[in-house]
Amino acid sequence: MSRPSAWHRTALDRIPGGRDGRRMLVVSIIDKTGTGLWAGCTALYFTYVSGLSLAQVGLLMTVSGGVGIAGAPLAGLLADRFPLVRVIVATQLMRGAGLLALLTTDQFLLLTLYSALGALPDRAGSVLIKLYAARQAGSDRVRYQAIQRTTVNLGWSLGGVGAAAALASGSDRAYTYLLAGNVVSYLIVAVLTLRCAEPPAPTRIAAAAGDTPRPKPTGPWRDRTFLGYTATDGVLFLHDTILQVAVPLWIVHATAAPIGLAPLLLVLNTVLVVLFQVPLARFGATTRAARRLLVPLSGLFVTGTLALAASATGGRAFAITALAVAVAALTFAEIIHTTSSWELSVALSPADAQGAYLGFHGLAQSTQRFAGPLLVTGVMTAGPLAWPLLGLALVAAGAAQHRLIRHRVEQPTPPPLSVTTVTVSER
Repeated sequence: MSRPSAWHRTALDRIPGGRDGRRMLVVSIIDKTGTGLWAGCTALYFTYVSGLSLAQVGLLMTVSGGVGIAGAPLAGLLADRFPLVRVIVATQLMRGAGLLALLTTDQFLLLTLYSALGALPDRAGSVLIKLYAARQAGSDRVRYQAIQRTTVNLGWSLGGVGAAAALASGSDRAYTYLLAGNVVSYLIVAVLTLRCAEPPAPTRIAAAAGDTPRPKPTGPWRDRTFLGYTATDGVLFLHDTILQVAVPLWIVHATAAPIGLAPLLLVLNTVLVVLFQVPLARFGATTRAARRLLVPLSGLFVTGTLALAASATGGRAFAITALAVAVAALTFAEIIHTTSSWELSVALSPADAQGAYLGFHGLAQSTQRFAGPLLVTGVMTAGPLAWPLLGLALVAAGAAQHRLIRHRVEQPTPPPLSVTTVTVSER
């Protein structure tokens, strides 16, 4: 029995962030398992349980998505002023309350209001966990983030399987049970988060011995380099919408591939992320290395979009092969971009305003989630040749970002500030 115990301790020791870092990983997997139960059937709940029309469901989700954009910057500002753990717990409880409120009414306006209010803490959650990881894991933050993304994908998969099993019953009541299951998951993670210690205050130590200097903390809205970085990163995050929205629709409307291929490609995406996110994280473990990842990222975007265009030009077997190549290329683009974006967004944020900066950077992903579906559906409407054009636009965004942050990354590094144990609330 001693050998398994020793192996177990060694495996745990390899996870950065210590005991509290491991607890937050447990929080992430439970959180995403609950989210996986609900996310795939949200629109169906509003249709079959609340009785909304298709137009009403679309408007409700558009409004809540637009309101949710403000969640990330608000969370960042709060995290700079209050204890981070308490802010995380507050958002978890608010997410649960917002979902629970949906059970109290079938009125369109109230459902829209509750969904919009729930979207604010929902979009804030990823930024706050990112802040916690950056402060708790320190110079090992890139590896920690890779492990965290792996647990998130496992959680999504478990939740998706649970949702599929529940919906197989054919009962409308299953939607209510799935919503309630997500609410319970928020209560559980709130309790677990309260057991996590407040992480140390942010310092000027970068991922590798002060790899990049910190700008004077004037605020992200006045930092033109960070503004440009966030804008270009929002474009690069389009891999998410392409994989989640465009690929299934493209299969149905433009290729000879069977409809059943769509969930299989989603499984392929999840498996590749679980297998390669942690191993590939070492290529972005420093700020300069993270910037260099923007070069292969461009090649993956070109490959993925060309393969999508090609999938519409052949028969069934050719379409299946081309779509598999496209999803594989775009999944590796997702892995590489996530690694690069994680390190660069933290490294470019001044220590004294880390929450505000990372909250502002959260606008990149939340805005893309709001506007991305409209963009990719426009690309699909234009036809296969529009995919390579989108690929070139993504390459241009990556090249612009690579050049934009060069001076911030390559400046001589001043001596790093000493690490302090003072929490955010004590400054």
